Amino acid sequence: MIVRSVDEIDGTDRDIQTPNWRSRRIILAKEKVGFSVHETTLYAGTVNDFWYANHVEAVFVVEGEGELTDKETGKTYQLRPGSLYLLDGHEHHQLRPKTQMRTVCVFNPPVTGQEVHDENGVYPLIIEDDETVAAGE
Repeated sequence: MIVRSVDEIDGTDRDIQTPNWRSRRIILAKEKVGFSVHETTLYAGTVNDFWYANHVEAVFVVEGEGELTDKETGKTYQLRPGSLYLLDGHEHHQLRPKTQMRTVCVFNPPVTGQEVHDENGVYPLIIEDDETVAAGE
C-alpha cells in the first residue's frame, strides 16, 4: 500500500514547476501500477499547448475555470470543477485557464518523472526497466 501526501512532494524531484504550471507527481512508473497520477495547477491567463502522442491522459478539474480547445477540430470546451476530459485519441490540445485551475491527471503508460515537454508539447515515451527502477528507489 502506498499512502502519500502532496505536501511530501513539495520541493522534491516529483515537484515540477514552470512559468505556466506546476505538476506534483504523486504516483510514477517506478511504483509499477500501470499509470501515473499528478496534481497539476495551471496558472490563470496562460496558454498551454500539449500533445501526448505517447500517452493517454485523463484530467479531472478540482478547482478553477478555463477553456480546452481540440486543436485538430477547433472545438472549444468550457471547464469548471467537476469537468473531466480524456485524451484517448492523442489529441493536440490547448488549455487556457481563466482562473487558476487545479487538476488531477492520470497517464497511461505511466510517466517516470524524467519527461520534459518538447517543442510540440509531447512527452517522450520513457520505459523504466527493473534496473532503473531499483536504482531510483
